[in-house]
Amino acid sequence: MNEPQPGPDQARGPNQLPGPYLAPGPYAGGAAWPAGPPQPLPQPPPPVAGPYPGPYPWGPPPRARWDVPPPPGLPYDRLARTPLHRWWRPIAGTVAIIAAFLVLSIVVGLVAFVVSLVTGVPMARTGTRLFADPVLDLGFQLGVIALLLPLVLGAAWLFQRRPPGSLSSVALRLRWRWLGACVLVALVAVVLGQAVEVGMLMLAGIDPGFSWAGWDEFLPAMIVILLLVPFQSAAEEYAYRGWIIQAFGAYLNTPWPAILVGAAAFAASHGYTGWGIVYVFAFGTLMGWLAVRTGGLEAPIALHATNNIVAFGVVAASGDMGSALEQGEVPWQSLIGSAVQFAVFGIGVLIIARKWAIQTVSR
Repeated sequence: MNEPQPGPDQARGPNQLPGPYLAPGPYAGGAAWPAGPPQPLPQPPPPVAGPYPGPYPWGPPPRARWDVPPPPGLPYDRLARTPLHRWWRPIAGTVAIIAAFLVLSIVVGLVAFVVSLVTGVPMARTGTRLFADPVLDLGFQLGVIALLLPLVLGAAWLFQRRPPGSLSSVALRLRWRWLGACVLVALVAVVLGQAVEVGMLMLAGIDPGFSWAGWDEFLPAMIVILLLVPFQSAAEEYAYRGWIIQAFGAYLNTPWPAILVGAAAFAASHGYTGWGIVYVFAFGTLMGWLAVRTGGLEAPIALHATNNIVAFGVVAASGDMGSALEQGEVPWQSLIGSAVQFAVFGIGVLIIARKWAIQTVSR
């Protein structure tokens, strides 16, 4: 009779411990895995120094900019369409500019009164003049107009929350090299236009009004003209071309309503009558079109300042500075010279702008 044989553990007896455990093989009949001490886990490779610096100490996040530049691809008349644009911003800025200019005009009048008391220079009793001295009066009048410049730039920054340089050009700054080129073209255009105007007036038997009063009369007036006329001309361009065109451009996709409204406001701010109104309106229209076409105010500022310096300079040479700011009727013959000036300047500026590939949209 076959009886079961005791196993290895039973042969040791009840008080004996089993032998060492052997790891089983993976499959029946396979070789057993070798037993041994546990092996250490593989370690990651040491960090390799790269081109980037280590982390910086913690600091507060950068503050958000107050002014936001316009997105790329916008022409000059639409530069007010920043991500922060709201329908009320151009309106509020316009009201603020007008109100601030009126307040500053009153302040300048009070300053003129104090200057008259301190210096003894009598104030003018009639007309729009402040002082009886024509040169001092011209300086104050030009200075008042120049105050528009910081007002317009400040309104763009404060109310529209965009860089003030966006009023200058699509490059968000005044392009000085381009401005210099436009000044050279303006010099040629103004000289040719003046020559044609004088010729037309003489053919019509009208005295062009040229005379020489001497250096004592000319130099003081010319110093005031050279110092202040560039700022006066630039201020008018920033207001009538820059602000008005971009304020309308915040709502419209065409610049022409803004160009015409700006030209009409520019003409209304002058005291010309008859053909003089036609001249000033045409001047404003051309300046607005060139601002949009060339992407900035450099060309309008160049012609405006050059034309005014020459016009005031002719009056200063004659010694009749009291009539420097007088505006009224203009003979139609003068418009022929103005047409020559506009044509020469406009064509010359466009040719150079194309050759130089002047930037006309924002980047």
